[in-house]
Amino acid sequence: MADTTDTAGVIVRPPIAWALAVLAGLALNWLMPLPFLPAAISAGWLGAIVFVLALALFAWAIFTMTRAGSNVPTNLPTTTIVEAGPYRFTRNPIYLGMVLGLIGLAIAFNGLWLLMTLVPFALVIRYGVIAREEAYLERKFGDVYRRYRARVRRWL
Repeated sequence: MADTTDTAGVIVRPPIAWALAVLAGLALNWLMPLPFLPAAISAGWLGAIVFVLALALFAWAIFTMTRAGSNVPTNLPTTTIVEAGPYRFTRNPIYLGMVLGLIGLAIAFNGLWLLMTLVPFALVIRYGVIAREEAYLERKFGDVYRRYRARVRRWL
């Protein structure tokens, strides 16, 4: 069992929040489809491209964090501030990948419901996960994290 005194204490594990948003969007899309793209657009291919790019960002971020020797799961302690790879451009490349992945699925399925689940997902991630992680990182790493936060934007 993880030591919760050295974690951010997030309200939900981000992959669970993402899976719930996807499942809710797909279920609502199945019950009451709400397309939002013109029929002339090849939504499947466009959505697949966005999803693959999101998956690549997600994988790059996890690889970079793991290579730096830090833990990825939010229920484990962070061991270092990672500033390489995608972390040079955004402090939250994993969550950005999740957002882009949800957008890619919304496009691929041409489902407005999937796009609408992005709002509660983003709010939960921003206030229930990122805010807690930022406070935790500032407590744990102090000026090192504050300097990183000053140089790199939260999203893009």
